[in-house]
Amino acid sequence: MTTAQPIHETTTEPITRIGDHINVTHGVVALGEAEPGHPVYAVSNGAGGWLDITISSFLEQVRKVAKGLIGLGVKPGDKVAVMSATSYSWAVVDQAIWFAGGISVPIYETSSTHQVAHLLANSDAQLVLIGDEGLRSTVQGGANMAGGKKSGLEIYSIASTADLDEIAANSTNVTNSQLETARTTARADDVATLVYTSGTTGKAKGVEITHRNLVEGAANIVPFASDILGEGESRTLLFLPLAHVLARAVQLICLHRGIQVAHTADTSTLLDDLGTFRPTWLLVVPRVLEKVYHSAAAKAAEDGKGAIFEEARKTAVAYSQALQSGADGTASGPSLGLRAKHALFSPLVYSKLRAKLGGEVTHVVSGASPLNSEIAHFFAGIGLPVQEGYGLTESTAPITLNIPGATRVGTVGLPVPGNTVKIAEDGEILLKGPVIFRGYYKQPGETAEAFDDEGFFYTGDLGSLDADGFLSVTGRKKDLIVTAGGKNIYPTPLEEAVRSDRLVAQTVIVGEGRPFVGALVFPDPEAVHAWAEHHGYGELTLREALADGVVSEALHAEIQQAVDQANAHVSRAESIRSFRIVDAELSEDSGHLTPSMKLIRAKVLEDFADVVEDVYTA
Repeated sequence: MTTAQPIHETTTEPITRIGDHINVTHGVVALGEAEPGHPVYAVSNGAGGWLDITISSFLEQVRKVAKGLIGLGVKPGDKVAVMSATSYSWAVVDQAIWFAGGISVPIYETSSTHQVAHLLANSDAQLVLIGDEGLRSTVQGGANMAGGKKSGLEIYSIASTADLDEIAANSTNVTNSQLETARTTARADDVATLVYTSGTTGKAKGVEITHRNLVEGAANIVPFASDILGEGESRTLLFLPLAHVLARAVQLICLHRGIQVAHTADTSTLLDDLGTFRPTWLLVVPRVLEKVYHSAAAKAAEDGKGAIFEEARKTAVAYSQALQSGADGTASGPSLGLRAKHALFSPLVYSKLRAKLGGEVTHVVSGASPLNSEIAHFFAGIGLPVQEGYGLTESTAPITLNIPGATRVGTVGLPVPGNTVKIAEDGEILLKGPVIFRGYYKQPGETAEAFDDEGFFYTGDLGSLDADGFLSVTGRKKDLIVTAGGKNIYPTPLEEAVRSDRLVAQTVIVGEGRPFVGALVFPDPEAVHAWAEHHGYGELTLREALADGVVSEALHAEIQQAVDQANAHVSRAESIRSFRIVDAELSEDSGHLTPSMKLIRAKVLEDFADVVEDVYTA
């Protein structure tokens, strides 16, 4: 049972340590020797089916490409940049770079020419691999902008098997012995990959992630999260960007565990791919769950079943909350009446929602940004428990995680074995353990400032530990808002609460130096379209809805309800007193979200400064 007294530091003891000679490739080779016929990847056959790729076939292709990279001049310690959407080819070249002794430098395929220029210049990349010919001009433009020898940087496509074969064709005179020497050159504490932070403020920094960070992290999380990862026929569909450390860390965990992975980067085919591949667990960011949640509600309303869905939703949330209370020992669990209602809705509503994700998913892992607790309870209540975790690029992604049997919704879980979480006096979350990065590339000053005297990493996040060691994250230190009255406001919880409404895509809390807290609300255009049609206003775009006085007033009233619900959980001084609905869509393309869907707050406040002023002058 959880007591009221929080703690300030917690450690989960390591399950295993790795030797100093180990690098990322050792576990992959070991799996190939132990189970050569084990399927580790799957690729689409173009007809709604999937072709298995065994570990022996994968390793054969990796070795050929690695020899080709060596033939192209890649030496141990050289940097190779990869700019590609999530794909099987990405998985091949990731390992091939390590087999060649190189250091991979992922670049988001959505990066601008200026961002590419910074990464190429700062990382000292020797060559670039691209997943789409359409990216060549961006990379070349970035290389030209970087200047010097970078303008002549070689660029190779990995868009198809033929492209990989073309790289492999450069392997002439590279022997197996040379490849093995290159593969085993890197040791545990050498840099494996240089991952650039997604840059919510300033220029992206190169985070030096070592082989130990990746391998020891995987070796400890595999037994810790074994109930999520599964045994035997376990498989997952990766659709998050592999340029993000979370997706790559999870892919490596799967490869070491022997979990089959399929890839898709096309959101338009995601539901079809889920239906044909039928994953047993999924890695998502909260926005994915929010979209499934809200689209299900909208579809029910459109079909005239909105009342049924709402009752089913309330039942699922209450059921999950009761299960958690029972697990915590604070209550006896779901009542007989609640169990009966839950059983009634299971075939009517819940099973159909589970089927949308392929029908065989047993667990969902959520990371990269905070997840609204009610949405987490909803999915748990329909039979899709969400295990929320926490991590940063600097912690090689997951450093805490909720696991089956030790889940507390509203928290991001317990430390992964081998790691320590500490809460500083000012509430900042500090981290220490084998997954914490080595340093910022070429930035010794920034590196020194990132750690305290005991070697703990300053995350910049604020949070708390409950009596059982579960971590809760409340926001970013730099996002703290101080009103004119001196009230400290952490915007994240309020923003999450408002964003949980199906009509809302993003919310940005404002109020720095102002007399009260305000908000900019960015509606979901698809949700507004469905809402307008359902209420008899016709098929309206967001702009049309806001232009029509009657519709705009009704939309404002709907969102006011979401604001009121959010305000119910805070004091009057912390509550949203006024908000504006903004006719704009925040996205990565607009420059307001990072590739992992984090809000770039400063950019939003800069671009919508006039709307902020309107909050306080109208």
